[in-house]
Amino acid sequence: MFNFPEYLFLQVGLNLTQICLPRECTEDEIIEEVLKLNQDPRVHGVYLHLPPVFLTDAPLDGKTVVVVGGEGPLGIALQCLLQRGGMFVHNCHRNSEGLEKQVMRADAVVLLGAERMDIPPTWLRPGASVIHCVLITCVSDECEVDASSSGVGALTAVLRMQNVVQSSSRWAQQQQYRPWILRSLKLQPLSPVPRDIEISRAQTPKAIDQLAQEIGLLQEETEAYGRTKAKVRLSLLDRLREQPDGKYVLVAGITPTPLGEGKSTVTIGLVQALTAHLKLNSFACLRQPSQGPTFGVKGGAAGGGYAQVIPMEEFNLHLTGDIHAISAANNLVAAAIDARMLHEATQTDKALYSRLVPSVNGVRCFSPIQVARLRRLGINETDPSALTPQEVSSFVRLDLDPAKVTWQRVVDTNDRFLRKITVGQYAFLHVIFVSNIMAILALTDGLGDMKTRLGRMVVGSSRSGQPVTAEDLGVSGALAVLMKDAIKPTLMQTLEGTPVFVHAGPFANIAHGNSSVLADKLALKLVGEDGFVVTEAGFGADIGMEKFFNIKCRSSGLRPNVVVLVATVRALKMHGGGPNVSAGSPLPKEYINENLSLVAGGCSTNLKKQIEIAHLFGVPVVVALNVFKTDTQAEIDLVCRIAKESGASDAVPCHHWALGGRGSLDLAQAVKRASNQPNHFQFLYNQETPIVEKIRMIAQKVYGADDIKLSVEAQAKIDYYNQQGYGNLPICMAKTHLSLSHMPELKGVPTGFTLPIRDVRASVGAGFIYPLVGTMSTMPGLPTRPCFYDIDLDPVTEEISGLF
Repeated sequence: MFNFPEYLFLQVGLNLTQICLPRECTEDEIIEEVLKLNQDPRVHGVYLHLPPVFLTDAPLDGKTVVVVGGEGPLGIALQCLLQRGGMFVHNCHRNSEGLEKQVMRADAVVLLGAERMDIPPTWLRPGASVIHCVLITCVSDECEVDASSSGVGALTAVLRMQNVVQSSSRWAQQQQYRPWILRSLKLQPLSPVPRDIEISRAQTPKAIDQLAQEIGLLQEETEAYGRTKAKVRLSLLDRLREQPDGKYVLVAGITPTPLGEGKSTVTIGLVQALTAHLKLNSFACLRQPSQGPTFGVKGGAAGGGYAQVIPMEEFNLHLTGDIHAISAANNLVAAAIDARMLHEATQTDKALYSRLVPSVNGVRCFSPIQVARLRRLGINETDPSALTPQEVSSFVRLDLDPAKVTWQRVVDTNDRFLRKITVGQYAFLHVIFVSNIMAILALTDGLGDMKTRLGRMVVGSSRSGQPVTAEDLGVSGALAVLMKDAIKPTLMQTLEGTPVFVHAGPFANIAHGNSSVLADKLALKLVGEDGFVVTEAGFGADIGMEKFFNIKCRSSGLRPNVVVLVATVRALKMHGGGPNVSAGSPLPKEYINENLSLVAGGCSTNLKKQIEIAHLFGVPVVVALNVFKTDTQAEIDLVCRIAKESGASDAVPCHHWALGGRGSLDLAQAVKRASNQPNHFQFLYNQETPIVEKIRMIAQKVYGADDIKLSVEAQAKIDYYNQQGYGNLPICMAKTHLSLSHMPELKGVPTGFTLPIRDVRASVGAGFIYPLVGTMSTMPGLPTRPCFYDIDLDPVTEEISGLF
């Protein structure tokens, strides 16, 4: 039997690939090939054609074949194929006088054509084969077959094509957006509310593959990490590229106390209310927590009470290894810098060149990344032996100035001592959440873009003042390899079984403070046009929200529909003149007893200012008052009234900590209404605005400063960045989160101050300039009594205790 002609598949819009295995292949090799095709999502149908055993086993060389009706193009092609196989071929007409004698001497007879023709059995020699080849022709766009033929070739071909079409249709339907069929998990809140970890362990999460199926993910789009979390592949974006995005909601906050005001908890409570109670598709997008705060101050970042991500231990510890990948990649760059500086200092140009471009099996050639460096240097040669001595020197000498190395090693635990480590004369260590690579992970939109960003990271300057990049070091490809899995967001779930993406985790005070662009984009496709994606920005609106708008939205092209501004009576009392609070110390009585005067003071200053900041960007604001058990009804009513008078679209008390999604239903309804309001989103500044003016605009319009004051070093850095062509990058201010100003002790809305800029640095790979405001440190330290005193493991049950 001959394969069905390829052109018929093309007629119905199918692409056909023919795979020919060698004649001597084994059964296992055939099965392996079929399994490989079955696992390939690009293959939608497989037709397996195996020749009869007597033909595959018998030697064909020297055999005689009679072809009847082989005068056309097919007959000529068939004759050539048979002769190539070492067979003797005789062509005959159906009415040839000597046909019987020819057939009787043949080992095989091939009958071509659609007309019915039978060979009498008496004509055939013992063991001879008869093969009917029924022709199918295409006239116009319709296929015609000879139905009168007793052969099954035509029917087989038509059925085969029909099956492939049906299989392809099923595949095409699977590629379309799938409505959610989500089973929420029931909550039975207790009073008093147990500890967070007890609540988390009392709930049995859904298997992650079940959750993935419920929200419309295909099996091949997830990679499970155990039972309760999975990576989601970026191919989803291509599959759902025509699917309209859902509504985009940002959760920010007023200037917080050192205890935090519960933005993550509000985020989780809101999506639980939207999905589990209002039956609207929603996704939460959160940052991955750092080991520093987890073991140092906060003890966890999965939310709290009956509004948290589960299992909270897995959320807070390691997750799927993204932070470790970032650490490995970041410190690989640092090691490459050290190695390159050492080798350039101890070797001649010739020795360096012979080692950088070694001879392998007698052949020398440049690697692709080295070719890219040659092109940047203006050298077009591809033959290593053709470079001039001057070109060799330019190629091998990065000539990094030790005093101008700007790349920092990173750790995931706050460690003050490591501030003292230097290379040359430059402080050389950061907490990992300030890493350029962390920022790139949060802002990239795909593997290609990430690889490009990693390559253009600037690690320092040469002695001649030229920037030196990771690609110049030859390390960018290796970085992409280390980060290839970390780029995929991690899927988890809330206590009520609604989906959560956890991805990236830059701090908001010393980085841009938002989860990843990719997580938001994937979630916006999955929720559908009427769904909601709720993403969180770190710390107050003056930091996390401003950077979300000016940096993240500029990078992603996404535009938010609503800002949810989180406030607490506790924080408002502090901004209204209450005493300072600190982690681990008892709350002063002003925060426990009703005090309407302090609440009103905080509302008319900090809350009002943060609402105004959101309005600078043209986005509607809903104030979410995160209610604590010490708050009185009079205080709650006062906050909601002043918030609305200050320009909020709505202001609602939220009880998700004690009640789960049911306690945030009013917030969910308010967000839904606000998302339908007119949106006049705008950036605070144009990218083309000079660096100094962009810094001044943020200081004056967002923080309320009179002006800025640049140190000599800061001005020199700005001049250098302008010279290198980085002047159009957006600004990422590194500033304390405890005040609108640079002074943590100034609460409410400070005025009459000048914002000092002591240094300016560039994260070229991520794509922003970050000024250091005042005494802001990029390497925070642990408190006197870190949380790790309470964290322990039972070696028998492997149960973790003390984690929040």
